[in-house]
Amino acid sequence: MDRHSVVTRNHPVFTQLEPRSPLSVGNGEFAFSADFTGLQTYPDLYEIPLGTQSNWGWHYTGGHHVFGDEDIVYQAFETHGRKVPYPMKPEDKEEAYHWLRQNPHRLQLGRISFRLLGKDGQDTDVTHVVPVRQELNLWTGILHSEFTVQGERVRVETACDPRLDCIAIRVQSELIRKQRLQLFVVFPAPDMTHRSWSKSVFPDWKQHDRHSTVLTSVTSTSASLKRVLDEDEYALEWIWDVGQLEQTGTHEFTLSPKAVPDSDIWSCSVSFAAHKPETLPADTVLGSSSVHWNQFWNDGGVIDFEGSSDPRAAELERRVILSQFLSAVHSGGSMPPQETGYMYNSWFGKMHLEMHWWHAAHFPLWNRTDLLCKSMDWYRTILPEARELARSQGYVGARWPKMVGYNGHQTPSPVAPGLIWQQPHPMALAEMCYLSRPDPAMLTRYKDIVFEAADFMVSYAHWEEKRQAYVLGPPLIPAQENHAMNDSLNPPYELEYWKFGLEIAILWAERLNHPANPDWASVASRMAKPRHEDGVYLAHENCPDTFTAKNHDHPSMVGALGLLPGSLIDPVIMRNTLLKVEECWDWESAWGWDFPMCAMTAARLNEPELAMDFLLMDATKNTYLPNGHNYQRAGLWAYLPGNGGLLTAVAMMAAGWTGTGEKENPGFPRDGSWTVKWEGLHPLM
Repeated sequence: MDRHSVVTRNHPVFTQLEPRSPLSVGNGEFAFSADFTGLQTYPDLYEIPLGTQSNWGWHYTGGHHVFGDEDIVYQAFETHGRKVPYPMKPEDKEEAYHWLRQNPHRLQLGRISFRLLGKDGQDTDVTHVVPVRQELNLWTGILHSEFTVQGERVRVETACDPRLDCIAIRVQSELIRKQRLQLFVVFPAPDMTHRSWSKSVFPDWKQHDRHSTVLTSVTSTSASLKRVLDEDEYALEWIWDVGQLEQTGTHEFTLSPKAVPDSDIWSCSVSFAAHKPETLPADTVLGSSSVHWNQFWNDGGVIDFEGSSDPRAAELERRVILSQFLSAVHSGGSMPPQETGYMYNSWFGKMHLEMHWWHAAHFPLWNRTDLLCKSMDWYRTILPEARELARSQGYVGARWPKMVGYNGHQTPSPVAPGLIWQQPHPMALAEMCYLSRPDPAMLTRYKDIVFEAADFMVSYAHWEEKRQAYVLGPPLIPAQENHAMNDSLNPPYELEYWKFGLEIAILWAERLNHPANPDWASVASRMAKPRHEDGVYLAHENCPDTFTAKNHDHPSMVGALGLLPGSLIDPVIMRNTLLKVEECWDWESAWGWDFPMCAMTAARLNEPELAMDFLLMDATKNTYLPNGHNYQRAGLWAYLPGNGGLLTAVAMMAAGWTGTGEKENPGFPRDGSWTVKWEGLHPLM
């Protein structure tokens, strides 16, 4: 296949300001988002914050121990004859509750911008700066930006090193020779203090006394800066061709480039690190970026819709290509990502572990297993936290929290502690890694995650003597979060996932010749079947108004046959359920991953036309912006679970799933309207 053509025809190309669509460069551990100048020169022209974020850059407001576990208020929920504590929203100790929700949070590491001077030597009014053309070359990872300043042309190349958190900037313009172009870096205050995360997405540039910036060394071609923020710190290193650096504000440093004789090209590199950064020349970074992204596109899976007569084909291909790039940049790091990646902070900069599957399940399906393994290893580091969480509630094994910082500590919340569907995620993801790369070392690497998660699951499930089956809840909150914790019983998706996860643990024990906990098979074989009424599955057993009063948020009951094989599910009832969801769901309340979820269910039910209609439904939260991000609403301009879900659904619809055998493109319509060519994809389980 001509991979180069497929990728390059989907480059984002802008010839005007796109206020919701800044473009990013990054490496999975770090990313930098730029405006039309290739830097972060005019953030006020954009609806969305222009982020510089990393996996290592975290901060605690006031210090690491302002509040701790002893300050959490727990609410006891009746759980089959005993009380189990959960850190839900308290009526008192609000200050501690909100601090623990807000900390630790990811840092906005700094803003790198141009200062563009007019002919009079003063700052140019933005009306005299005109975007000409901007293109993100996905094949090389280099962002090319072109604009004019009072008619003078400026060309900029921006790239991120694939190994270091280092941004390269190369500028070509007569403005350098005329000393009318400068660069500056400025740092915001680190705190997140607003109790609503959606009102704290933009950095605070005013609280200068809440942090310090110290110039620790400077030469004619380099400078080092140290940042101190309460008990946290990080460093920046800046190298350049020729220029002069001066401090122009409390937390601002300006570099004035010097023209090289007979050249209008000048370059620099800026690196960030927790301690001592390593910085490479711009030319080196630009070259490394090109090599890295060439390899990325050549080694992974690829799909080509050229020749399709369906008018939606070109848009689907665009979404697929851009989602691969965005997922690698923002979701391919050594920890599960936050839902907005490195663009800006959502939900106080925390990771949501129930979203990890949506962010990353596509990586092994697209032959990029290593990118998932990076974040899977993080679960091994938080096993002690997960064990303690299970023990504190009277369970055994390891219970994965929902909303966490880098350290895996559970975050108090009115919803998060009650969710359980994140529990089998690492088991399913580990199995996907193994199936794409069946190496015994993969089994050894993740066996503790799989086995200890399974031990919790059998201790959590409750044997109900009357029905002779294991049940889930109450208390729990299903994936469809608009249900009461003390009322929710046996949601279909969670029932199926519990069985599926335990069966993975049994399979892993067999592969490793390891003695399996006999309770795994006992519970898996006797899970309760989900309730249905009038021929459709309910959100949970105690929710007869699923399709009237509760027809909003996630229609997660359909995930029991779609994301999962559905061994507890009747296909006829699920088809009725899916059609009912299509008919009456409040799609404005749905989320970006709900559309691919429904598409996967339709595919398994042999309804490929319906699958495509769900995947490309015209709905606000199924919008994909010019930069490729899945838009949800103002304040949530980027939603990476939607991008990841799209890639998972498309891989499944093309390569199939367990049981489809060699059937070609089983999830795509077979009426001749779709021409689908692909290679390097793996089927879904």
